[in-house]
Amino acid sequence: MGTARLEAFTDGVMAVIITIMAFELRPPDGGSLDAVSAQLPGLLVYVLSFAFVAIYWNNHPHLLRAQIGSAAR
Repeated sequence: MGTARLEAFTDGVMAVIITIMAFELRPPDGGSLDAVSAQLPGLLVYVLSFAFVAIYWNNHPHLLRAQIGSAAR
């Protein structure tokens, strides 16, 4: 059996995770640089989390194929 269904499921799960993470982003209270800089720590945490999830999401199909290939031996 191939991994297509599991890959499709995990694609959906990763998309939901990234969407939920985006809900935590809040707009700045004003248009000044101070208001934007107050939101900077939260934005940096989001960018770092997004990068980790995106890297995992990108490598997941390869890991599935490698795992199934090693189990078939």
